[in-house]
Amino acid sequence: MFNALAINEERVLALAGLFQASALAHQLANEGRCDDLALDASLASVFRIDAPSVIGVYGNVSGIRLGLRTLIGQLDENSRDMSVTRMVVTVMRLERSLAHRKDLLDDLQQGIVAAKRQVDHFGLSSPQVFSRLAGLYTNTISTLRPRVMVTGNPQWLQQPALVERVRASLLAAVRSAVLWRQIGGRQWQLLLHRRQCSMLARGLLTGTTLDNR
Repeated sequence: MFNALAINEERVLALAGLFQASALAHQLANEGRCDDLALDASLASVFRIDAPSVIGVYGNVSGIRLGLRTLIGQLDENSRDMSVTRMVVTVMRLERSLAHRKDLLDDLQQGIVAAKRQVDHFGLSSPQVFSRLAGLYTNTISTLRPRVMVTGNPQWLQQPALVERVRASLLAAVRSAVLWRQIGGRQWQLLLHRRQCSMLARGLLTGTTLDNR
């Protein structure tokens, strides 16, 4: 019988969304740039609150290809980046703190509705939208503990516009962590079902690669 608490494709997709947004924040902080298509998919997920399916949150599997690759790499001890792993674990813990703060959840919902109006007017990847999402993250998520510590190159982290992109990415990471929890994802599943998670992620990644040849 299928174990409702085991890893399945939907949970892997949500997990890939979390790893992707965290990897984007890490890339931006360390390289001053990131995968723009992946960033668009992660940002778009923030606004898809009522998507009919998990994959609908990200548009399609191709939208989280970076997340699937990152997840596979983190499950492989030989290619793990502990900075990204720590960020993911912290975001998972933040999601638990957020779940008990209805006031912040309400503020987030209202802020996302306001940001959506800017998306409709200026476009998803406009400076105005990044600024609005970064401010929303600062006023809500960053008031909780534990705080996400993003380390990187001071050259980039001293640029306000880039810091806004980092914070917007972290907001997208929290959105995926909420989704992961909503569909039954739990942190201990990664330990008990590590191999299954890697196999499912590889299968999804192979599928999207074949679809986009």
